[in-house]
Amino acid sequence: MSKDRFNIAIVGLGFGAEFIPLWQHHPRTRCHAICQRTPAKLNAVGDYFGVERRYTDFKELLKDPDLDAVHINTPIPDHAAMAIAALKAGKHVACTVPMATSIADCRKIVDLSRQTGLLYMMMETVVYSREFLFIKELCEKGALGKVQFLQASHQQDMDGWPNYWPGLPPMWYATHCVGPVAGLLRLDAEYVSCFGSGTIRPELIEKYRSPFAVETTHIKFKDSDLSARIVRSLFDVARQYRESFDVYGTKQSVEWPLIEHEPLVLHTAKRPEPKIPRRVACPDFAKLLPRSIARYTTQGVYDASKKTHLSFTQGSGHGGSHPHLAHEFATALAEARDPFPNARQSANWTCVGLCAHQSALQGGTVVRLPAFTLSEKAVGSHGNR
Repeated sequence: MSKDRFNIAIVGLGFGAEFIPLWQHHPRTRCHAICQRTPAKLNAVGDYFGVERRYTDFKELLKDPDLDAVHINTPIPDHAAMAIAALKAGKHVACTVPMATSIADCRKIVDLSRQTGLLYMMMETVVYSREFLFIKELCEKGALGKVQFLQASHQQDMDGWPNYWPGLPPMWYATHCVGPVAGLLRLDAEYVSCFGSGTIRPELIEKYRSPFAVETTHIKFKDSDLSARIVRSLFDVARQYRESFDVYGTKQSVEWPLIEHEPLVLHTAKRPEPKIPRRVACPDFAKLLPRSIARYTTQGVYDASKKTHLSFTQGSGHGGSHPHLAHEFATALAEARDPFPNARQSANWTCVGLCAHQSALQGGTVVRLPAFTLSEKAVGSHGNR
């Protein structure tokens, strides 16, 4: 039986608080409840947005009989256990990246989603960013021609971040790189080879026994002539924050700028050399959204730590991706279909990073993705079969 609206609970109210008005105003959802361990923060956010149901205990939240789905925005080590508990409790799951930090937990989530029929979506921001949507539109129109190669990077200085962050292996948090190179043509990664480069400070190595400052991975896609390269760094590398995605085609290629928030560069083949590149601005793709949430592609929401309304441009907030992510999950619930990425695809993207780190520790040996992350027929499109 179809349902008019789905009750969503947001778990974790740092980054997660930005989604409250999206679930409140999407025509197919309600922000039914919020969950946060710190009562003061829970109440500050709840009062600001007028959310009445509030939980400090995730286990108690899952007992709520009116709850349809949870949106998990907690620290990385908590993602898998919370997703597994929610699926076992009969709740659909949307979860910020990555899916898990072990292949075994990725398998559990995929198996549970399949066995229960419940939806799982990893909320990968880059594949709903304005830049990705712009490149995807070019690709679908045939403007790029045959895609020949893809690459992406995610570089960020995490020095001073608390808890689990110090020394985290770069590829354990690689989905911002993997998502766009796999997601553009809906390809599955089949195997990887990764090299570590450089060495982080000794005190950072202790927790995870991971010495590398940078990890660089080549991905071979299943049933496709394509491969991709991804680069990830977290510590002891001088670089402004950057998420990038480049696509090279026979007719046109698109490159992410070297400096954050600058325009994309579009290269067109068979022109005089100086006229090959030109800078292009991306639209916000609000046209793809219900009117009630379209404004959130250009407007910030709430900073719970400052208790203030943010006002930032489309250039901030993960490329305007948040309303597109919410809309995809909401419509998947309403249409009883798999979201993109679904549980298996989310596991494939996450396990690329986990397998890549294994490869780096073994000097670049080829590591194959687990079979449960592969579709029965993972075939590319746009001439890349």
